[in-house]
Amino acid sequence: MYEVQFSSTATKFFKNLPQDIQNRIRKKFKEIEVNPMRYLEHYEGDHHKIRIGDYRALIDIDHHRKVLVVQVFDKRGRIYQ
Repeated sequence: MYEVQFSSTATKFFKNLPQDIQNRIRKKFKEIEVNPMRYLEHYEGDHHKIRIGDYRALIDIDHHRKVLVVQVFDKRGRIYQ
């Protein structure tokens, strides 16, 4: 099982979301912890991405420590800029 960690910018964005959306995102990350490669898609270089409704997360994976680091979390239109 992997551990999910958020960068400071991802945490700040997440905490400003409405509570119901936060709960939905937490639920999805709990699923990802069990089998991350089932949900994550490859994105430029060593990064991976996931779609959760209108939101996107860019994630780095450390397979040795079993850690998923959410580097960027934002709305779909702004995430890839």
